[in-house]
Amino acid sequence: MEFSKLSAPSLKELFIQELESQILSGKLAIGEKLPPEREIAESMQVSRAVVNSGISVLARKGFLTIKPRVGTFISDYRRNGTLDTLISIMNYNSGVLRADEIRSILEVRIALDSLAVRQCIPKITDEELLLLINLAEKIQTSATFAEAGSYAFDFQHELAILSGNVLIPLIFQSFKVMVLSLWERYCQLHGIESLYQNTISLCRCIEERDAEKAVNCLTAYINETISGSRPIYY
Repeated sequence: MEFSKLSAPSLKELFIQELESQILSGKLAIGEKLPPEREIAESMQVSRAVVNSGISVLARKGFLTIKPRVGTFISDYRRNGTLDTLISIMNYNSGVLRADEIRSILEVRIALDSLAVRQCIPKITDEELLLLINLAEKIQTSATFAEAGSYAFDFQHELAILSGNVLIPLIFQSFKVMVLSLWERYCQLHGIESLYQNTISLCRCIEERDAEKAVNCLTAYINETISGSRPIYY
């Protein structure tokens, strides 16, 4: 039996987690000015280097705004955040995305998948189609929900690559952590077979080289999770 190596979070990581928690809980309000770095370091018993580097990371995530010679302020992360911000929100909620966040991800997926399908179908080869079908079949034979979700992501990512659009696979990769959690949730609620049927149905539409049918197919089953009979909201 093998065990993974355990590693403790660094002081910088703990500092970031603590400030994210304070901001997301509302204890630090939007627009509020942080104390000077020296004061924060003394209060939290860490070095100023830890505070300085942690503040820089939080600024990149959209949680803080640094105004030179003025100070550091709590930022409106929903206006200024990135995908890293969403991952931090998800971690704060113990790995759970809220309903509006889930709905937003699924709506973006409809747009990106539709574009990938429309660009992929005119040029997909039989070999590339077989690769997609094989990935879909692996969903059905998965032993766990997490494994099924992983194969579903591989399918979606491969479809994005086959579109020929350089940005779509990169965007999907950026959403990977969140998408995997949603597919695992879907399988828990509605079963691996349901995820497989959705995916293989899309494959058959692609096999027919019918872009409109494929787009309608994927739109229908994603909408089922947004507002239909197969929701995945917590």
